[in-house]
Formats: sequence, structure tokens, C-alpha cells
Amino acid sequence: QASLDKATAIREKQLAEFNGEEKDLLESISALKSAVTVLSKHNGGAFLQMPRTHLLGVAATLQNELSKQASLLEGVLTRSERRAAASFVQAPQDYFDAAPTFKQSYAPQSGEIFGILRQMKETFESNLSASQKEEMANQ
Repeated sequence: QASLDKATAIREKQLAEFNGEEKDLLESISALKSAVTVLSKHNGGAFLQMPRTHLLGVAATLQNELSKQASLLEGVLTRSERRAAASFVQAPQDYFDAAPTFKQSYAPQSGEIFGILRQMKETFESNLSASQKEEMANQ
């Protein structure tokens, strides 16, 4: 009986951890989806006309998810992507107002942020899927 109780306690702990992780990832995915939607509505040169509150919201989402899910993003984002994200988070309005460098003229800054957000969302979705499959196997 003691072994059964111990196994049950371990399983309950695993389930609680899974539920917490699943909730966090679902919230992160939802937030990133919203940010991607906002940016996609202002694609191309329209970023300059994007309301300041939208830019600040996207920046806040990016900052929150970068810190909240840092361990999941290890090895996913390159150094330059992390620098671009950090630069955007620090000054969202200035980020798109800056004159593009030679390299950026081929890959607009707005597209880089858009790509980073989509990459993060896809990473979280695949991690959620793997966790859900693992949880199904543990049942």
C-alpha cells in the first residue's frame, strides 16, 4: 500500500506540473498570436503609422515571453535576433523610425520582429504538443 501511495503522489505531482506548464504555454501562445496579428495588420511601411499603444503592447508581450519562457528559447533565437528583440523592447517606436542599414534594407526591421514572434510561437506550440503527448503516455 505504501508503494501505491508513493506512486500516486508522484503521479499527482507530475500532473500538477504538466497542468501548470500547459497553462503557461497556452497563455504565451495566445499572447504571441495577438502580437503577430497586430504586426501583420500593419505590414510593410504601415509600421510607421501603427498606433503607439499597439507597438508598446507588442513590445511588452515580447519582453514578457522572452523572460517567462527563457529556458524554452535557449538555442532557438540567434544572438542577432535576441539583440533585435532587446532593441525593439527598449524603444519600440524608435526601432522602426531608425534609418535602415545596408543589411536591413534587404530585411526590414519590422519583418525581423515579426519573424522572431512567429518563431517563438511555433517553438511554444511544438513544446506544448510534445508535453501533451508525454502526458497522454503517462496516463
